Amino acid sequence: MATVHDATYEILRSLGMTAIFGNPGSNELPFLDRLPSDFRYVLALHEGAGLAMADGYCQVTGKPVLVSLHAAAGVGQAMGTLVNAQVLGAPLVIMSGQQVRSMLTLEGQLTSRNAIDLPRPLVKWSFEAPNAASVPAVIARAAHFAVAAPSGPVFVSIPLDDWRAEANDDQTSSLLDRHVAAQPIPQPHQLKTLADRLNAAHKPLFVMGADVDTGLGWKAGVKLSEICGAPVFLVSEPARIPFPTNHPNFLGTLSTTISGVCEQLAGYDLVVVFGGPAFRYHAWTPGAYLPKGTALVTVTADADQAARAPMGDAIVGDPAVAMEQLIPLMKRIPAVIQPKVPAPRVPSGGSKVTVEEFNRIVASVCPPETVFTTESPSLASWWETAAITRPKSFFCGAGGGLGFALPAAVGVSLAYGKRPVVVLVGDGSANYSITGLWTAAQHKLPCTFVIVRNGVYEALKDFGSFLNTKVVAGMDLPGIDFVSLAAGYGLPARRVTSPDDFAKALAAAIASGTPSLIEVEVEPTNSGMFRK
Repeated sequence: MATVHDATYEILRSLGMTAIFGNPGSNELPFLDRLPSDFRYVLALHEGAGLAMADGYCQVTGKPVLVSLHAAAGVGQAMGTLVNAQVLGAPLVIMSGQQVRSMLTLEGQLTSRNAIDLPRPLVKWSFEAPNAASVPAVIARAAHFAVAAPSGPVFVSIPLDDWRAEANDDQTSSLLDRHVAAQPIPQPHQLKTLADRLNAAHKPLFVMGADVDTGLGWKAGVKLSEICGAPVFLVSEPARIPFPTNHPNFLGTLSTTISGVCEQLAGYDLVVVFGGPAFRYHAWTPGAYLPKGTALVTVTADADQAARAPMGDAIVGDPAVAMEQLIPLMKRIPAVIQPKVPAPRVPSGGSKVTVEEFNRIVASVCPPETVFTTESPSLASWWETAAITRPKSFFCGAGGGLGFALPAAVGVSLAYGKRPVVVLVGDGSANYSITGLWTAAQHKLPCTFVIVRNGVYEALKDFGSFLNTKVVAGMDLPGIDFVSLAAGYGLPARRVTSPDDFAKALAAAIASGTPSLIEVEVEPTNSGMFRK
């Protein structure tokens, strides 16, 4: 009879979950003992970084990924980045080691007290195995539930002595090769009604969110936009980009404020949101959610997202499938949309790189196959300058939890292999997960880490201005040497202060196909995120 350890690895193998991310603790040692040769353990030096790596990896693969965390302390360390996974719906299976069952009552050292309650607000399901024999079934259930719509992270707690117990071979056999189809499909009559409304609209508009950043979503989204003559906005503070940013129908990104979004929607009689919330504002401003004369429909696989929208109608179903099925129902003559005219280039007159220069260099130097992870609000909507032209090429923390972009690049790169990954991360954000550099160096990944160093928490300063604060403590970040930090983790690095040097350094770093870091001195500039 097999052990729970062996049976669980058999289950994980059947689910394609052969990459495990984490940082080991004592409660996890029996699980990690004798790791099968076809499995890969990706070691992170901090649990939060490990979870972000797994998040990036599963966003690329679309499959559930196992994250191994250590008891309550490890779960707590990872909860900052778990916020992002929860908002985006990343299908992570978070497995935490628990103390042996015989010491749970007396709460021996490293007992996770009320283990399932700690992460509960941030996961779809939280569960502790009731007995050792149930562990393979618990892992299987967690994986199937994580990818079921709406996808999202789940949590399981496993006592450390369970792994050497005997498994139930009959139950293990029944768990193998199960397939759970759990993606709602929009009803034909609902799509017919929406198609009629689109055909009758004088000036339709689309808003696209992360859930349509798939091959099908891109293809159907572009075709539907062109047939309808409907321009496209991204949701505000996008975590993914589901529409080519160089397409003439692309208008940019929605505002973070209620009044700002209302202004952007003015003049459109029907707005359809595909695969995102309506709307996830950041800053409160008084006023109506929609302009007068504008109707709204949301198409989403997330019933909660549909229900919580304060306005408009909603259809619950796969939004990419909905777009594909709407195409043959369209009878519109596409409107002519004038392409955007690039703003004139203004050269820097100072000793640092301006945000405009930075964004233009990224746009001109990075090859079309580049994948970006980003966490630098001070660069504003830089993707409106640099063309994102392929699905799953842009990844950003969805929930505002800092520490995502740098380690997520590791997971993204591990999933993609040879595609170049460029990380645009602020000097404030980078410190939350700087240890991710070590994992990138160990795996020799083609990642270029670009530190946007402006010496301040720029987005916070901008929000402070929006809130009419006067003098706020803790906004400045002097004295951080990222070049030395990178060297300590095993990466070559250099500091640049001029546009020409940045362009040359970025091109060389990408061409090398190896991990490296560039620290760029950037002129502090209002991000424009919180315009009143």
